[in-house]
Amino acid sequence: MSWFRQACTSSVGKKYIMAVTGFLLGGFLLVHAAGNSSIFWGRQAFNSYAEHLHSLGILINIAEVGLLTIFLVHIYTGLTLFLQNRTARESRYAVQKPAGGRTWGSTTMPYTGLAILAFILLHLLNFHFTGQDKPIADIVGPILNNPLYSIIYAAAMLILGLHISHGFWSVFQSIGINHPKYDGFLRAISWAGCFSIAGIFLTIVLLLLFSGNQLR
Repeated sequence: MSWFRQACTSSVGKKYIMAVTGFLLGGFLLVHAAGNSSIFWGRQAFNSYAEHLHSLGILINIAEVGLLTIFLVHIYTGLTLFLQNRTARESRYAVQKPAGGRTWGSTTMPYTGLAILAFILLHLLNFHFTGQDKPIADIVGPILNNPLYSIIYAAAMLILGLHISHGFWSVFQSIGINHPKYDGFLRAISWAGCFSIAGIFLTIVLLLLFSGNQLR
């Protein structure tokens, strides 16, 4: 197993781990966004979706443990790479110019990642660790009717879009799907995909803020 340990602890290995875990988390976000879009069809549809998930019982618990594991591995590997890159620099300059091809998404990756982590903790506190005796619509509606929470959630969705915009693009690069001839197209797919996901969540936040009757 020493070869496996060496592969996972190498810089290239860590980048593959980031790509795989990021891809899996992106898949979760896509499924989560699709499920939450049931809000657009009103209270009954949203409650039915939540009840269907709860009916899966232990399968949901297993999925949650798996998702948590993937998320923790992603965070740990990302922070390790970030710190290694910082310590690898032999000198610092008074003015640092971004390297060619650097984007806002890549430059801010560690910071947007930490912001997303803070948001997830708030999100779990609001929706996951609450009493299960109430319909989900009666939990989500009042929270996102609150302008303060709506602003926080809307800002988090914009940060999420920025973060995964680079994440999607990195997946293509990590698995070797990059070429000057196709990079523009792949980058466009990355932006379209990530902002479609973030856009669904953002639309839900705005809908519940300005249409209080949606989940009544």
